Amino acid sequence: TMTEMRSRSRRLPYIAFVGLYLFFIFNSSLGLHELDAINDQEVKDFRCKMFRITEEKMQQAQVMTCTEWLQACCSPQLEPTAVTLVTDGVNDRPADLKVFIHFDQSQDSTSLKVPMSCTPSELMEIAVKKWLTTHAPEDEAYSRQYVLRVSQCLEFLCGDHPLIQYKYIRNCLQAKESPHLTLVHTSTVKIMFDKEMSAIGAVVSRKSSNPPLPLPPKRRPPTTSVWNVSKPFRIDLLKGSKVNAEETAKVQVRAGLFHGTELLCKPAVSSDSSGRSEHTWKNNTLKFELSVSDLPRMTRLCFAIYAVTDKVKKQKSTKNAHSSKYQTIRKAGKVLYPIAWVNTMVFDYRGQLKTGDVILHCWSSFPDELEEMLNPIGTIQTNPYTENATALHIHFPEYSSHPVIFPPFDKVSLQMFSRNSTCGRGGKKFHIELKEIMERDPLSQLCENEKDLIWTLRYDCRENFPQSLPKLLLSVKWSKHEDMAQLQALLQIWPKLSPRDALELLDFNYPDQYVREYAVSCLHDMSDEELLQYLLQLVQVLRYEPYYDCPLTHFLLERAQRNRKIGHFLFWHLRSEIHMPAVSVQFALILEAYCRGSIPHIEVLKKQVEALSKLKSVNELIKLGTIKNARSKTKEAMLTKEAMMTCLRQSGYSEALSDLTSPLNPSVLLSDINVEKCRYMDSKMKPLWIVYNNKLMSGDALGIIFKNGDDLRQDMLTLQILRLMDLLWKESNLDLRIVPYGCLATGDRAGLIEVVSSADTIANIQLTSSNVAAAAAFNKDALLNWLKERNSGDALDRAIEEFTLSCAGYCVATYVLGIGDRHSDNIMVRSTGQLFHIDFGHILGNFKSKFGIKRERVPFILTHDFIHVIQEGKTGNTEKFGSFRKYCEEAYLILRRNGNLFITLFALMLTAGLPELTSVKDIQYLKDSLALGKNDDEALKQFRQKFDEALRESWTTKVNWMAHNVAKDNRS
Repeated sequence: TMTEMRSRSRRLPYIAFVGLYLFFIFNSSLGLHELDAINDQEVKDFRCKMFRITEEKMQQAQVMTCTEWLQACCSPQLEPTAVTLVTDGVNDRPADLKVFIHFDQSQDSTSLKVPMSCTPSELMEIAVKKWLTTHAPEDEAYSRQYVLRVSQCLEFLCGDHPLIQYKYIRNCLQAKESPHLTLVHTSTVKIMFDKEMSAIGAVVSRKSSNPPLPLPPKRRPPTTSVWNVSKPFRIDLLKGSKVNAEETAKVQVRAGLFHGTELLCKPAVSSDSSGRSEHTWKNNTLKFELSVSDLPRMTRLCFAIYAVTDKVKKQKSTKNAHSSKYQTIRKAGKVLYPIAWVNTMVFDYRGQLKTGDVILHCWSSFPDELEEMLNPIGTIQTNPYTENATALHIHFPEYSSHPVIFPPFDKVSLQMFSRNSTCGRGGKKFHIELKEIMERDPLSQLCENEKDLIWTLRYDCRENFPQSLPKLLLSVKWSKHEDMAQLQALLQIWPKLSPRDALELLDFNYPDQYVREYAVSCLHDMSDEELLQYLLQLVQVLRYEPYYDCPLTHFLLERAQRNRKIGHFLFWHLRSEIHMPAVSVQFALILEAYCRGSIPHIEVLKKQVEALSKLKSVNELIKLGTIKNARSKTKEAMLTKEAMMTCLRQSGYSEALSDLTSPLNPSVLLSDINVEKCRYMDSKMKPLWIVYNNKLMSGDALGIIFKNGDDLRQDMLTLQILRLMDLLWKESNLDLRIVPYGCLATGDRAGLIEVVSSADTIANIQLTSSNVAAAAAFNKDALLNWLKERNSGDALDRAIEEFTLSCAGYCVATYVLGIGDRHSDNIMVRSTGQLFHIDFGHILGNFKSKFGIKRERVPFILTHDFIHVIQEGKTGNTEKFGSFRKYCEEAYLILRRNGNLFITLFALMLTAGLPELTSVKDIQYLKDSLALGKNDDEALKQFRQKFDEALRESWTTKVNWMAHNVAKDNRS
């Protein structure tokens, strides 16, 4: 019709324009043209829905006010809780705050002393009045024409909170520094706002006054409820092709029905098949001891193809690698070798039971832990590399002449009310038992009796232990649809959990759609700061979502489009993993939806992608040059620092690398590269050390390390957890001066690391104080002397206090997280005294070893030169050392109180593919280090033993550091 044609022509420029940019943003991975080519109705339906939603979002953005835009794009970070005011130390009154005010587009600046309760608008009024006394007649209206910006970044003090509540102000106070703020005229902000609005207006027309008439509703064909199908569930094996097994081996297929990690019934096993790569099975129907009516909505059908032999054969060649690469399983005198696995959902994205022939291309890489030889936690996506993948051809039978569907929510509720639910109320004895069960950590297993008790007393749980919902969900018999219906009804009246508690419900163990919907509804209460804190995990748990259109995806997109900083990090967390076949389509769809709903942001992101591409080229040129140098040993072949600098000065490079937003922090604007200060580092992957000039504050240099060839995701996770520890300590009024520097994975084994200013490694500090590398590690005065050279008087006292606090924080953090490979080159100290750790390649107790002996013999690093600084160089200063020990113990107990949160966050990362976080066994390390099965007194006793051990065995650290210094000295 004409109306539809008008509607289509109105949308075309929007789709084409955004598509052009998306093609560039996706360029190195899944192209937009590839999304267009996917012949999958679920993909088409999701994209169609997102086109509609995002275009509406852009139309709404066109009527946004300048203030609303500023709040969304450049809002400041606020302290999440009420903070303790800093007092003057004399009358215990709140101390005044000294603020430096700069005037934009002017060289003028002034300093003011204001109360900490002062608001930005009050501060602006005072500053403008002071400025006008020397520049123009006083006019109160002038103060309303300005906004306050943090001087070194694009962060405006929006809102009218007391200054002490702004994170930037708070950080300055903690670092004993004066805040620097800039008065920006509203006309400057208006120019930025108008530019973004015109970018939207160029591609999105305002909503038509004559919207197209809605299409008449489609006639729905008759359906059958799955609850009315009492036949046992079954599937037919048609054939297996490209099966990599020895000719003498028998090949079997095992299939299991799972709800999360729960096996719903006994797995079904095929008969044997022999042959080369093509296999068929005589008894090709696999029957399950579960009625179709009892299939949960989120049932996964998991397959494993494996070879069966009589005994373990010695490997003569690498041709059939499965016999040595993967673990073998012995059963009934036979040896089973896993060959391939694949998972699929039983219901499609519309809730319809699958029917017909399906080809499942399998995966050959197995995890460390298998459940009945199956991999339920693995992806439900099939292997896209179909050319060489093992393929399993199966058939889903039909149980009815009509499509079989899972009943919608209203039918589920009706089922519950049509039956008498049996649930009791427990007496005092049961209440005590229930309390003990509910207080266990998330890794604790429940026995069947405990599950029965929890389910029977589920209304007691709701009233007295609402945060115990995860344990109730693990007690539901998901293979009984009556119990499932009762659970859905109970969810409707369950109290809302705090966002931190609700995170656990997004774990793989809780796949039910209504449970996940409930969890996401709890996340709506998160502040933007809190959401940023957990965004890494929230992106990873998208892997657990079997369908593209889900509440979590909508929640992340909605919050990302409301807050530019969230959008920025959502973009990079998705794009950095888009090369992974298990998530490439899903992440590309969400990226596309975000970009279509955030048109002005596309240009900013495109510039970052382009800059990173240029840095990758420079890094590859350097690697090539150093390889040639290693082979030819000639000076001509060496790609020197000068050659790198020449490359960076070329117009194609300098233009691409200038005037961009920092991927590490979207509030920071980078102007141009200070080429003279750039270099490449000597480690294997030749990271680039790039120094930028700050566009908003002249003279402010910003260092960034670009890595190409190293997976930074484990570092990113560790730093995120350190940031969380810092937050939890501060919530308990304990500031341990942690330095959780910026780190961002941006692609396949590529990413950026923030350079912490005015800092050096312990190794360099020691080596500069000694001519002999072997002796440097044993020079206990080197560190204190280094701090004395940079600080004097009160500043030195502050630096020692900073060192003491930060040393306590990192001692506890590295012990709890099991951070290994600690040597003097990955522990650094700032000139202000803050100690911090870098490089987190080994976590959760995965310590390096040499000749089968573990290098790390201490729970954490606490050497005598550290103690020498803490004690201010006085050997008998037990008071200072006692304070340090007290800080450590207090910090440890605070982390213990939040032990469940740490376990949850690591559990949500299990399928991320991090080398040292692959199974629940890895997370067990956290449970042990936090002594979660013990009370506080027992846990503190354990920690004190570890503390004494670290002190007693610190000489072994010194020996390791000496060996490291000597090796480093020999290399140079």
